[in-house]
Amino acid sequence: MAAIKNIEGLSTDDINRELNRGAKFVVFQYCFSILIMTFKRGSDVYFIKADESTVKHSIGYTLLTLFFGWWGIPWGPIYSIGSLYTNLSGGKDITQEVLNSINAQNS
Repeated sequence: MAAIKNIEGLSTDDINRELNRGAKFVVFQYCFSILIMTFKRGSDVYFIKADESTVKHSIGYTLLTLFFGWWGIPWGPIYSIGSLYTNLSGGKDITQEVLNSINAQNS
């Protein structure tokens, strides 16, 4: 599993309390192209608290995609639009997958 960022200093109880308030685990996407090759990747997992904006975590991935994602034909524009949509809509919510993985490790 990828590293989980933004949980520094939080206990398991703190994380569970935040999850009950509406926090989530998200992944942001980014895309970059080199001539005819296009790469679409996901970021590390970020823990987003209920009252926290995703913009400060997604901005780097969004800018990377804006400047370097478009140049590969045909997948550059296609992957770039998908990545930008995902990031600007708050990232891909993978909370259930993270919880399933944690529960499987604790079994």
